[in-house]
Amino acid sequence: MRTPAAMIVGLVLCPCGLLLTLTGTLAPNWRQVSLIPDQPIDLILEQGIWDMCRERQSSHDRYCGQADELGYFEQVPVRVAQGMMPTSLVLTLLGLVVAALGVRCWQKEPRHLLAGVAGIMLLLSGLLSLVPASWYTQELWALPAPAGSTLVVGYSLVLSYLGSCLEILGGLALTLSFHHCCKERRAPRLPPSPVLEAGPCSTIEAYRNPWDVLEDEQDGQHWKSTLPCDSDL
Repeated sequence: MRTPAAMIVGLVLCPCGLLLTLTGTLAPNWRQVSLIPDQPIDLILEQGIWDMCRERQSSHDRYCGQADELGYFEQVPVRVAQGMMPTSLVLTLLGLVVAALGVRCWQKEPRHLLAGVAGIMLLLSGLLSLVPASWYTQELWALPAPAGSTLVVGYSLVLSYLGSCLEILGGLALTLSFHHCCKERRAPRLPPSPVLEAGPCSTIEAYRNPWDVLEDEQDGQHWKSTLPCDSDL
């Protein structure tokens, strides 16, 4: 039996979203402050949720651990991001572990219930990272900054957005496994039948499972699949 396409999509999108969210959480560039009065014109102040850095574009000198003189880290959107972003990362890791147990990698059939639960966990983790990113964007120009400076969105905030969206899409794809789970409970489960006609990939003890996630491969008593054998993940 083939691995459902929804599970493959979820297992591809969610790890990518995890990497982007992790980079956006750790990199100190949620907001860039430039054209600061009484400072060199090429000086850029990069502000994240954990650290603050100063960089000269002409010499590429970068110094992190700058003092928070304006109380930037004490603002509510920053504090919320400090709590929700790590929580989202932990929940994503747990969701990927559950998804790995649910998707058929070392067993004959996928566990649709576990895959669906993993999808809900990954969906929630994406929402947990999307909320602080959205709130920070809304309050971007209201957070403390030197008077007269220019404020722009940093790449860390963009990566957090992209990672959140990928986790949400991957979680939704995995939650489609609940449909197959309910379908399995309603349909009678047939015992596996031995392969009567040997194919290029068949062995003496090979079995073909008539209960497949791809219903269009079975037409009454005949199989319409043109493949020599079922493909797998």
